[in-house]
Amino acid sequence: MFKGMKKTPLVTEHEKLGARMVDFAGWYMPVQYKGLREEHLCVRNQCGLFDVSHMGEIRFKGPKALASLEWMTTNQVENLKKGQAQYSLIPNEQGGLIDDIIIYCLEENADYLVCVNASNIEKDFNWFVKHNKGADIINESDLWGQIAVQGPRATELLNKFFDLDGMNSFELRWQNWNGIRCGIATTGYTGEKGGEIFVPAEHTAALWKALLEKGAEFGTQPIGLGARDTLRTEMKYPLYGHEIDEDSHPTEAGLGWVFKIQQKDFLGKAAFVKKTAAGLKQKLVGFKFLERGIPRQGYPLLDADKKTIGRVTSGTMIPPLDVSIGIGYVDKAFTEVGSKIWVDVRGRAVPAEVVKTPFK
Repeated sequence: MFKGMKKTPLVTEHEKLGARMVDFAGWYMPVQYKGLREEHLCVRNQCGLFDVSHMGEIRFKGPKALASLEWMTTNQVENLKKGQAQYSLIPNEQGGLIDDIIIYCLEENADYLVCVNASNIEKDFNWFVKHNKGADIINESDLWGQIAVQGPRATELLNKFFDLDGMNSFELRWQNWNGIRCGIATTGYTGEKGGEIFVPAEHTAALWKALLEKGAEFGTQPIGLGARDTLRTEMKYPLYGHEIDEDSHPTEAGLGWVFKIQQKDFLGKAAFVKKTAAGLKQKLVGFKFLERGIPRQGYPLLDADKKTIGRVTSGTMIPPLDVSIGIGYVDKAFTEVGSKIWVDVRGRAVPAEVVKTPFK
């Protein structure tokens, strides 16, 4: 069943821990260990470890690195100082999105590390090469492992291995652990404190085991992709292929703030400006069910007359609330908090309500 899948440096550790393994975008990955509910609550209340080594790392180097990234991404890269990071987007010529990314500045104007989604590594790399303005672009994805440490006690655990003193959100430091040079980034995908560690692939398993051992006093557990998804849904964080894709209107997705149209030129800018000038037809909102049921991607969203007004992009039963929540696009008339909508769950219209997000 799993023949031919890509594997992270931690695959043996996951199997030893009894993880249930699945195919995720062609990767052999752990979906859960002890259970979705327990893992979700562990991250919200204590500390969780995630294997995110399947994410891609693409390096931009040389005197044209900044110019190339400015042209191919929407945020203002020149604002980054050494050791800073920013959330950004890769636009296409039609004003849609190739991917959402994080850019880390390793050396101003000369060296940047771009973290991309696992399912888009090859696509993003080819896109960068196609539209390059002269940078040296290297796909370093096979060189790195990545471990995310997330939760209220994550910083305590990280400080046993690295010095996070004085670090703000979206910063990066390079430090040694047992003589191994690692990058510590104060980023994450759960809405909790913590960080993500870039570690050479061959040393990832050793660091993972050390983090679990030292993390025992903080209630640290390994966390699978299932809880990673419920945690990000609870925060209403977008996932590529769900909330955003190549046909997305970024402003309707709530990501217009990442497009610096006044500050710079970039690929697809004219198309984005034209889309925005035409006005928004729909908007991405959060909603909760008022009856039992679980919304799934692609389910139609309905008005009181059961006419289609949108679609679900993500949905789940959220452990802390024991209620089903969802994210979806709805027509502008139904975007206000408190708006009543219905979700077509396999032919049954389940009542729901648009709510304020994040849900937590």
